[in-house]
Amino acid sequence: MTQPVPRLSVPAAVALGSAALGAAFLTGVFLGRRWPPWRWRRQRCLLPPEDSPLWQYLLSRSVREHPALRRLRLLTLEQPHGDSMLTCEQAQLLANLARLVKAQKALDLGTFTGYCALALALALPPAGHVVTCEVDAGPPALGRPLWRQAEVEPKIDLRLRPVLETLDELLAAGEAGTFDVAVVDADKENCAAYYERCLQLLRPGGVLAIPRVLWQGEVLQPQKGDKEAECVRNLNERIRRDARVHISLLPLGDGLALAFKI
Repeated sequence: MTQPVPRLSVPAAVALGSAALGAAFLTGVFLGRRWPPWRWRRQRCLLPPEDSPLWQYLLSRSVREHPALRRLRLLTLEQPHGDSMLTCEQAQLLANLARLVKAQKALDLGTFTGYCALALALALPPAGHVVTCEVDAGPPALGRPLWRQAEVEPKIDLRLRPVLETLDELLAAGEAGTFDVAVVDADKENCAAYYERCLQLLRPGGVLAIPRVLWQGEVLQPQKGDKEAECVRNLNERIRRDARVHISLLPLGDGLALAFKI
């Protein structure tokens, strides 16, 4: 005869359940202390891998890249540090935002080969122009033939001097409140100063975009001595608390912060 399964009394069941939960809790605390999540497996990207079929499908049904822009993107990726450029979906989003706000003037900090400047110039009307800042004349020289090929070279005003000098010159020339879009992708150690000056240069309703604000996951807990990660983390906090802007932080590329000036 089959023996009946013994039933626990309610107090015994409660005691057993409490013991199991307690053991699970202590195990979690122990593991959490020994292997904090960001050290156990630091997440560097929130999007699927680039070779994900679904991600490739999304890009193939979304991105419309001008031939010169595509050639410049591929050329840039061949250069040292070329993978730090805007992604194609980031560039298209910024171009569409420029169209949405009917931008006439754009500011691009950190020209490199001019991929972002070209994307913005293509989105602006014939009379529009992009002021783009770079300290090294080499990378923009690679991109200039493609600016010309896209027939927007006259729209792109390249300033070869430190970014802060250019921004201060624009402010001194009375151009505060006259720009519609600004993209801050220069050195991260000065990003807070760039942010403040760009806000002055933007008109109400203007868009300020800052790529690479997740810094490959290092913003979660910057390593000691990693000044760039610390500056990016501090900027993210500054933007979050800034009542002068409406904000969105998107997981595109290595993170894209958007601030809309009120």
